[in-house]
Amino acid sequence: MDSKIKHGNNFILGKTAFIKKPELLEIGNNVRISEFCYISSKCKIGSNCEIATHTSIAGGDGEYTFTMKDYSSLAAGVRIWLSSNDYVNDLIAHNVPYVKEIKGDVTMEKYTGIGSNSVIMPNNHIPEGVSIGALSFVPPNFPFKPWTVYVGTPIKELKPRNKEEIMKILKQLGEI
Repeated sequence: MDSKIKHGNNFILGKTAFIKKPELLEIGNNVRISEFCYISSKCKIGSNCEIATHTSIAGGDGEYTFTMKDYSSLAAGVRIWLSSNDYVNDLIAHNVPYVKEIKGDVTMEKYTGIGSNSVIMPNNHIPEGVSIGALSFVPPNFPFKPWTVYVGTPIKELKPRNKEEIMKILKQLGEI
């Protein structure tokens, strides 16, 4: 494990995970980053979180931050982008003068989850309790509501999430 990563107890890093800039990571307790993950951005990961296999968190070159708060997860193949080309209004190229990118932090509040192979674009705040179904696409600045399930490409609201049941489980665990 890279000694430059700031982490709490019981942190598991998959042997094939690639952390481009380990000094930009802050990780809580009981966190697992699985095999074949790629992280090149600044990240703040809370406790009791999982980042499943083949997930990538990229863009922003340390200027923007991916934050994942306690009891949250990224399923296999999720893509989190902190910067991206603007495929509508600009050239689609990197390192070219005058090309404007879409940029911004991505924050997942507590008790959130993102399903397999979903793509989260820059500048998104995912409120507490939100669940995003597999194969979903989240455009920049999507207006989420707390404790709601979202699905699709493009993403849309599906139904409320059962906050009371989730809080019962956390109470049984002694977490609230």
